[in-house]
Amino acid sequence: MKKMPKLIDMMSQLIATPSVSSAHANIDLSNEPVIDRLANWLDGAGFSVRKQPVSEQKYNMIATIGGGSNGLVLSGHSDTVPCDEALWQSDPFTLSERDGLLYGLGSCDMKSFLAMAIQASTAFDFAKAAHPLTIVATADEETTMAGARLLAEDENPLGKFCVIGEPTDLTPIREHKGIIMEAIKFNGQSGHSSNPALGHSALEGMHEFIQALMEYRTRLQQQFHNSAFEVAEPTLNLGHIHGGDNPNRICGECELHIDLRFLPGMQIAELRDEIRQLARRVASRRELDVSFIALLNGVPAMHTGSDSDLNEFLQQVTQRQSQSVAFGTEAPFYNAMGTETIVIGPGSINQAHQPDEFLPVAQIEPTINLLKNLIQRYCFT
Repeated sequence: MKKMPKLIDMMSQLIATPSVSSAHANIDLSNEPVIDRLANWLDGAGFSVRKQPVSEQKYNMIATIGGGSNGLVLSGHSDTVPCDEALWQSDPFTLSERDGLLYGLGSCDMKSFLAMAIQASTAFDFAKAAHPLTIVATADEETTMAGARLLAEDENPLGKFCVIGEPTDLTPIREHKGIIMEAIKFNGQSGHSSNPALGHSALEGMHEFIQALMEYRTRLQQQFHNSAFEVAEPTLNLGHIHGGDNPNRICGECELHIDLRFLPGMQIAELRDEIRQLARRVASRRELDVSFIALLNGVPAMHTGSDSDLNEFLQQVTQRQSQSVAFGTEAPFYNAMGTETIVIGPGSINQAHQPDEFLPVAQIEPTINLLKNLIQRYCFT
């Protein structure tokens, strides 16, 4: 068995290995170097390691140790968001400590968790395990969630219980909202603005559609409510609009981008269909063509029961009630496989996706102790 690097060295090496995931191809990077580092460490620690191709230059890593079945999964994504280095006080790809905080891109979101999961696993003799431990690193969580989607498509659970180490300040999260991002584009007929009969205004059609969307949002918020969330209703944000080219031309095309955050129990396909039907009705009335692009295929809402064994155990260990959050994770894809899933990890979501992202040093030891408790409970009993 190879000698494992120290925890801080693993964290430093992961952060020093860029793995930006972006919808813009010019800045999108392969995550393979990160996967290879993790695989090398875990192989040396006695894990059986599988490197799963997700797409060109993108991979999942699935590493398992211990016999039996129905074990524990510790999961994290291997990618990061892009960053503007000019806005950082230090190199985002160099782990640096200042005033008890560890700065670096991926320090809390969420490369450090993967290093901690490996570190926690070294405390056990898995020849004596009743159930296996599986450590998973996924691809492209920050954009398409393609890695987690592929795991779910395989339909073979990797374990009975799963903890995803997103930054939650070590508070268990058992619910989160789902996400749809959609582009809606109207195409009409341009013409001279002096005579509206010469064209069909895509911009006026979009104005009518936006009014219909606002009414639709109100109906959703009247129909669906969950007081466990800070924002207890679904939200629908009009995030981007562009149309036309000159004030003296009837607008020939107009495009709107929206973001819908929905509650557990609401379904992606149904919501997307309702929105598209609203647009089609407007297009028909105004003699416009309409087209749609799913900017995000959709992340389902997450719900793990409050009475689940994993939720109750984590509440007991942390002495914190589980919570509900608005941001999305890979948890619903694990739940779809029949794996009981809770999101809990070090660091705060408030530091994620920000310049000078950091992880408090004070949360490292409690995180490793928490992971050891999980491994003991779900792999050795």
